[in-house]
Amino acid sequence: MSISTAATGADLHPNPSPLAGEKVKPIVLVAAVALIDPDGRVLIAERPAGKHLAGMWEFPGGKVQPGETPEAALVRELAEELGIDVHASCLAPFTFASHAYPDFHLLMPLYVCRKWSGIVIAREGQQLKWVRPAHLGDFEMPPADKPLVAMLRDLL
Repeated sequence: MSISTAATGADLHPNPSPLAGEKVKPIVLVAAVALIDPDGRVLIAERPAGKHLAGMWEFPGGKVQPGETPEAALVRELAEELGIDVHASCLAPFTFASHAYPDFHLLMPLYVCRKWSGIVIAREGQQLKWVRPAHLGDFEMPPADKPLVAMLRDLL
């Protein structure tokens, strides 16, 4: 691709063809974080009743809004959901999940964060647990989160 077409996106398809046998689904960008406390435990949150995949445990985070970076989304979501302040510079990109749900395709970068200010509090009524990496697999998680557990265990 030449520099001029790279800059304009002329070679990019607005609606790329799905893989064989797949229907076109909207892509949902969600940023998540593995908050790691000084004891090496990871914070997980239970999805509240009434939400998609309610009762499953996940890494904190949320949807990236139009014009927002994944890091900015996490800073915002962590303040709203957990009452903590995180600087974007303390979010280390770790890995990502790409998973096809029936109605959408989830793309979820996962960050690792060991430094924040404030005390973690469930501000939206969700259950929270600090879990040793070796025990993360004991919790029922959404399909997109499951592959991330082994990678976190290897890291920690």
